[in-house]
Amino acid sequence: MSEAGVPTEEQLREALAKIKVADVLVETMQGLASLGYHRLNAETRDLEQTRLAIEALKAIGGVLVGVVPADLTRDFNQVVANLQLAYASAAAESS
Repeated sequence: MSEAGVPTEEQLREALAKIKVADVLVETMQGLASLGYHRLNAETRDLEQTRLAIEALKAIGGVLVGVVPADLTRDFNQVVANLQLAYASAAAESS
């Protein structure tokens, strides 16, 4: 660390070298799932945004098969299925 408490360029490079793309994608999926559910709330409903979150989750999930542990893939597939059901229910309410 520099005297000001800011990481040096070398420390940032070392930290970046430790980050795995799979870890970033898993975090992205967690955020997308949260946003997708948030957009189903009556106060913040935006079905197009939820649909987009679902499609992105499916795409990223497919890329992670065989890269992350199988139980994590299974859990994310369940999240996608639950979000799809909640989306269908919200869409039916909106009609």
